[in-house]
Amino acid sequence: MPSDQTIGSRIRAFRTARGLSPAELAQASGLTEEFLLGLENDGIYPAIGPLHKIARALELRLGTFLDDQVGKDPIITRSDRHPGGDPALHRGAMPAPSYSYHALGKGKSDRNMEPLLITIQPLPDDRERKPSSHQGEEFIYVLEGTLVVEYGRERHELHPGDTIYYNSIVPHHVAAGDGKPARILAVTYNP
Repeated sequence: MPSDQTIGSRIRAFRTARGLSPAELAQASGLTEEFLLGLENDGIYPAIGPLHKIARALELRLGTFLDDQVGKDPIITRSDRHPGGDPALHRGAMPAPSYSYHALGKGKSDRNMEPLLITIQPLPDDRERKPSSHQGEEFIYVLEGTLVVEYGRERHELHPGDTIYYNSIVPHHVAAGDGKPARILAVTYNP
């Protein structure tokens, strides 16, 4: 698959290759068909939770949507190679994405963890914040800004140097706080 494709077009390609309709993928992933079609048409830029559900339904690792290169161990990502994420994934019909991902495990096709450098843009106050729930665990280290994590019925505010590690089956939502972007190192595990 060409590396210049967006996340939505990559998902559509894998869904089509497996002979699944959008309705069948919706059923298998627990997401709505409307959401999946919006994602495939680049009208929605998803958080990690829905991507995990789609990856599980397609029997793929999450990173398949973020990279498609294969390298050999060890995988090294130099600091000058990840300033703003992978711009090929940010094209599409929607304005600016809320999340900008940079896969730090790019090239390791047999990985069990997904290390990601993520920049989270603040959401407008009127935008609905939907919690996500999926198999696995997540570890987050805050690099810059304020991060607000809603976990179950709890709300946590984290600052640079703070970490949070949780079971992602519990409904959760991660957002930038204080009206400014937040930059985090996130490591997810999807069994």
